[in-house]
Amino acid sequence: MIIDCHAHVSAPVELWAYKASLLSHRGAHGRGKVNVTDDQIRHAVEEHKEAFPHPHMHYIDKVGTDMQLISPRPFQLMHSESQAILVQWFHEEVNNIIHRETQIYPDRFIGIAGIPTVAGEPLDIAINELERCVNELGFKGTLLNPDPYENSGTHPPALGDKYWYPLYEKLCELDVPAHIHGTGSRSPREPYSLRFINEETTAVFGLINSDVLKDFPDLKIVVSHGGGAMPYQLGRFQAGSMRRPEGDRFIDGMNKLYFDTVLYTKDAIELLLKVVGPERALFGAECPGVGSKINPETGREMDDIQPYFHEIDFLSDADREMIFSGNAKKVFKLNV
Repeated sequence: MIIDCHAHVSAPVELWAYKASLLSHRGAHGRGKVNVTDDQIRHAVEEHKEAFPHPHMHYIDKVGTDMQLISPRPFQLMHSESQAILVQWFHEEVNNIIHRETQIYPDRFIGIAGIPTVAGEPLDIAINELERCVNELGFKGTLLNPDPYENSGTHPPALGDKYWYPLYEKLCELDVPAHIHGTGSRSPREPYSLRFINEETTAVFGLINSDVLKDFPDLKIVVSHGGGAMPYQLGRFQAGSMRRPEGDRFIDGMNKLYFDTVLYTKDAIELLLKVVGPERALFGAECPGVGSKINPETGREMDDIQPYFHEIDFLSDADREMIFSGNAKKVFKLNV
């Protein structure tokens, strides 16, 4: 079985029109809702291509993915908007659409929430939405954006800061993981794809160089895009931790986190697996997404990464089973 732990919703255009309307009237017209039929949702999943070469369902069939954990498209989530209520309403509507897709395609999609962590605000509304998504909608985890300010010039608390502790407590109580993923970027110098990688790198650094993993030993964290730059730069941070006792060094913190494989090249995936081991890697392809472009070297789309795992000779069949599905079943408590 192939479970893609990192996928994003393909939604009817009415969802994006709803967002545009919220930003236009700034809440003056009330909450409203996204009014779509199941057939419109099926059209978005099975027929509409968006900006990708294939419709969503056709594409995952083509690359051999059995199930996907689908979450909001992070760059759409506007965490840095000044009116928290707009962020809250939009997150709720995106999560509702995801829930409906999991009901229409129960054998293909599993829900992962987006939670409205709003720049400069307490975490109450984010925690409330997490509880709703897990307890009422049956979601199996949530995205966690390390920078609600979305690169607007104000720095957020690092993920080791006590600001985040109420959320960590709730994640442990509900026994669901947080999947770290950056969102938008307000800086043209650092567009969102680059911001994702930089924020995920910073997130790993902040978690490991703090007491979070000691204070919350049951906390489950998955880091997107192979941990950003961290596997590549591990030696620098490991060297800085060598005065610490064995068991408390940087690599020991890395070994308490999980990492997805949304990397798109064999060399990058191989490096990640050498650094963190197959037991800490979850198959992720974000398909369709940024990588849905043909690689002339392989003749396949860049997000068609499954063949690389069969080409990496140090992996055993048991390792591949862990990466493809076993680790996702364990971390997200999937009964599939």
